[in-house]
Amino acid sequence: MTEMIKITLPDGSTREVAMGTTPAQIAADIGPGLAKAALAAKIDGELRDIMRPLEEDTELALVTSRDEEDALELARHDYAHILAEAVQNLFPGTQITFGPSTDDGFYYDFAPAGDPFTDEDLPKIEEEMKRIIAADKPLRREVWDRDDLIARWQQDGETFKAEWAAELPEGDEITVYWSGDDWMDMCRGPHLASTGKLDPQAFKLMRVSGAYWRGDQRNPQLSRIYGTGWLNKKQLAAHLVRLEEAAKRDHRKLGQEMDLYHIQSEAQGSIFWHAKGFVIWRELEAYMRRAIDGAGYDEIKTPQLMDVRQWEQSGHWGKYSENMFAVPDEVPDAEGEGPVITGTEGMMAIKPMNCPAHVLVFRQGIKSYRDLPLRLFEHGCCHRNEPHGALHGLMRVRQFTQDDAHIFCREDQIVEEVRAFCALAERVYKEMGFEGFAIKLALRPDKRFGSDADWDKAESELRQAVVDAGMATEEYGWEELPGEGAFYAPKLEWHLTDAIGRTWQVGTIQSDRVLPERLDASYVGEDGDRHRPVMLHRAIFGSYERFIGILIEHFAGKMPLWLAPTQAVVATIVTDANPYAEQVAARLKAVGIRVEADLRNEKINYKVREHSVGKVPNILVVGMREAEEGKVALRRLGQKEQEFLTLDEVVLMLQKEALAPDLKSAAQ
Repeated sequence: MTEMIKITLPDGSTREVAMGTTPAQIAADIGPGLAKAALAAKIDGELRDIMRPLEEDTELALVTSRDEEDALELARHDYAHILAEAVQNLFPGTQITFGPSTDDGFYYDFAPAGDPFTDEDLPKIEEEMKRIIAADKPLRREVWDRDDLIARWQQDGETFKAEWAAELPEGDEITVYWSGDDWMDMCRGPHLASTGKLDPQAFKLMRVSGAYWRGDQRNPQLSRIYGTGWLNKKQLAAHLVRLEEAAKRDHRKLGQEMDLYHIQSEAQGSIFWHAKGFVIWRELEAYMRRAIDGAGYDEIKTPQLMDVRQWEQSGHWGKYSENMFAVPDEVPDAEGEGPVITGTEGMMAIKPMNCPAHVLVFRQGIKSYRDLPLRLFEHGCCHRNEPHGALHGLMRVRQFTQDDAHIFCREDQIVEEVRAFCALAERVYKEMGFEGFAIKLALRPDKRFGSDADWDKAESELRQAVVDAGMATEEYGWEELPGEGAFYAPKLEWHLTDAIGRTWQVGTIQSDRVLPERLDASYVGEDGDRHRPVMLHRAIFGSYERFIGILIEHFAGKMPLWLAPTQAVVATIVTDANPYAEQVAARLKAVGIRVEADLRNEKINYKVREHSVGKVPNILVVGMREAEEGKVALRRLGQKEQEFLTLDEVVLMLQKEALAPDLKSAAQ
């Protein structure tokens, strides 16, 4: 007798079906439209293949293209497998490794039998992928014995796959997926039912780069092929337009055009700020100082080098030592015949973060409960030993400066301090020109310090603070992220949305009971006993380098007037107007406008074009007529029309417009 199982659908209705029935068969029973649209199934909330038989009572939801997040994950996973199959069809002897989906597509790492792949190989690989999709090959799941699979990989010359399979725990269920009957890959799944479920016009291979096996530069170098994959051609086209716009906004390109900064090999991952770029930095730094002064912070400065034992005590050495720059605590011997450094002395480390140093400041002198909350702020310069291949303009660097602060507070002060920070962060981001942002709560990771009770309390406090701030809503993109907290504390994250819809994770606040315990921070309570403060780690910009990169791309280099390195250029039509141009520039400079006078013997259209490329927001054109009438012709960046204004009018107008947003609000 066939055993029956109960299936509960999302609307609460139930069906009894024979054990071994597939979700695809249930979709077909419901209706032909659903049978055609269904891509996969969610079994008790877990994404599964639509052709995988059901074995017990379960809650079933059928996934269609309307479930975009799940559908895209499936499609991109399939594109990665089809890419690997296409490459092995075209380049026999190529070994496959791994190919995950990404936020906008997929990639796969290969060990070519011959030369590394190049971008010139991509068109023919795309065509082979389209052929595989058109063949509508079934994607079939199989469970293998580990030793049998290792033997199969070794037999096929797939040494990378064999190595990985050998490291999987004995007894684990190891699955492979077949594409038709002639190609397979080791994979947990799930996958679509067949290659034909993909749209052959909805993907594009983007580029080839180098990668190391398992991310370790001591291992063999592989060829990584990146692609972008979507559910339909329209989505792909929209994505390619976004990429084109992003390329125009690339902070590395604009930084060079605007003469803001440069990077060179003599200081890998560190920024050489030019005068114009450092204007942006200084304006942001001044703005942040006004913000933290108004919010009751004390600004401090702490050392770059500290004894490694301090980092061991804090726990950072065990977690981050591979990303820290260590320095022997001895004077090098450059004169003798022996080693320059003996290695027998102690070690110092350049700080990768400011937290332990701030605890040491807190510990100076006896602190009372009346002294709390104590808010310590630092424009803290930090260094992290990022791999060369991970460095990326201003976005990923080795030397960076944080708008970093730590709030030492009592248990009863935590929620209010976090709520106040939420309000401060919102004000800052809006004044920086970001209307949209999301707040996310990153919860405890598997590997962590501290007790579960402390984690429960910290997560609850952060959650309550966002509720009290009125931001735990869909409008603020409120979301909780299991497992994504730091090893010592849960954290709130702020994700900004820029002008072309990209998101950037910037500010954070973390509620930490671990570091005060490890570094023995305490205060005297109202009861006369010693108590541990709670330490709130917080930043709004994150790092100045990365935040400036985000601003450049958000504004496409057309910075708000208060941040523009050069706020105005006075450009002459004829040399006879040079004295008047200098007079105009002097008037503007006197009221604090960053202004230049372009007195070159060049055509005015050439000057306007050049300064427009440099993203100068205001060009004041003057000739003899303007000189005689005491006027200027004002050209705004990106506008064709000119305004004819008196010198007094333009000085007053630009003086008001150039105020930082917080100062502008205060003046109103």
